[in-house]
Amino acid sequence: MTSIASRRPKLPPLEGELRPGARQARAQRLVRAALGRHPIGMLFSAPYAFFIAVLFAYPLGLAVWISFHRYFFAAPGVSVPRPYVGLANYQAVLDDPAVRQAFLNIAIFMVINVPLTVMLSLLLATALNAVIPFRAFFRTSFFVPYVTASVATVGVWLFMFSSGGIVSNVLGPLAPHPSWLINEQWAMPSIAIYVTWKGLGIFILLYLAALQTVPKELYEAAEVDGASWWHRFRSVTVPGVRQVTTLVTLLAVITGANLFTEPYLLTGGGGPNGKSTSPVLQIYETGIEQNHPDFASALGVILVVGVLAIVGIQQLVQRRQA
Repeated sequence: MTSIASRRPKLPPLEGELRPGARQARAQRLVRAALGRHPIGMLFSAPYAFFIAVLFAYPLGLAVWISFHRYFFAAPGVSVPRPYVGLANYQAVLDDPAVRQAFLNIAIFMVINVPLTVMLSLLLATALNAVIPFRAFFRTSFFVPYVTASVATVGVWLFMFSSGGIVSNVLGPLAPHPSWLINEQWAMPSIAIYVTWKGLGIFILLYLAALQTVPKELYEAAEVDGASWWHRFRSVTVPGVRQVTTLVTLLAVITGANLFTEPYLLTGGGGPNGKSTSPVLQIYETGIEQNHPDFASALGVILVVGVLAIVGIQQLVQRRQA
């Protein structure tokens, strides 16, 4: 005998109410959206995420906090007032002529270094990708400066570009006076050329890996059509490695923004007359040597925002070209 409850018609769920199966499916979708299809991957990436949080995220957050306060280093255990000053540190950074000179120096550096890095590394990688004698030797030789300690390569560079060095002796009367690294006009271009030479190996390696993915059939078809080497390079090679070119440009910009070791060692800390000072070197001098970490933090935040703006513009241009 059928009960009254079993004959009762089933009402549709109220608006906003989910059936148990639908609620479970929705919960699974939310978990999958947060953790991905394979949540175990979060476990494997947790150590690196912790590393990033400790060594990058926390210091950056602390720097932002310091930049809005009157802050200076004190002895351990000593409590000193650190009042909130708003944008005063940022105003001091923007009004400082030494900071403006440092950003002008780094702009000169990037104008020289970034195009040289992209063009030379692509051309050399294309040459090394061809069948030439001693190809393995040349690939290794271009990579040696990158893995060599900066102190060693700086010593060689100082010897070559000093007033009585090899470069000045070869050029003779064409060499600048005063010499390259103590000349206000040539100090930063000399550093840009040095950084280009030292970092060329890693960018050649990136382009070599990208060239392996370009189909050889495209080169063969272009050659059958009578295209010259230059036309094959421009029409096949350059478009085929466009994504790596974006990566190389991005890495070169970041390298320029973080320039510190080279002007510190090559020109004795930004000389002559601050013509080779970089923003990072300025951060070190004001924050560590002069005990003004609030000023240095504000300068660092401005530098980070500037680099992010350049990267954002680059990505926007790339998307429009795609």
